[in-house]
Amino acid sequence: MSDCLPCRMEEADPDAVVFRDDLWACEVVPGFDVPGWFVLRVRRHALRIGALTDAELATYGRRARDLVGAVTEVTGAPATYVLTFGEANPHFHSLVAARGEEVPPERRMAGILTQREDRLDPAGALAMVPTVAAVYARLSGSDVLRAGTSS
Repeated sequence: MSDCLPCRMEEADPDAVVFRDDLWACEVVPGFDVPGWFVLRVRRHALRIGALTDAELATYGRRARDLVGAVTEVTGAPATYVLTFGEANPHFHSLVAARGEEVPPERRMAGILTQREDRLDPAGALAMVPTVAAVYARLSGSDVLRAGTSS
């Protein structure tokens, strides 16, 4: 589906890929390439959470937990959010966003998205990928597939 941004991430720059397994992938996504922000997405085109298979549902929580742990460890963030809206891109995905101490209270929680354009830093976001991938691999106890592998 060329009009689906999460589906197009299958062709992402290998440097943007934190991990890919048979069901899930995590990347830095253009337009949301803020340091400490990553998108966890189901690899097949599934509309919203209701279309996930039992296997996808059974593994989503673990992937989200391990990714949040990796992002939090690498960034030192006091809070790491997992946001799922599904309106602009109904393909099921979640934004995992580290929130630093410098973020004022009015821009915390759902307000974190109001700072996206102010904090875009593609090079800074991509620079975090190898470290987040390594910590994710350690926390998940698995070999991370990177560099565009599609396992």
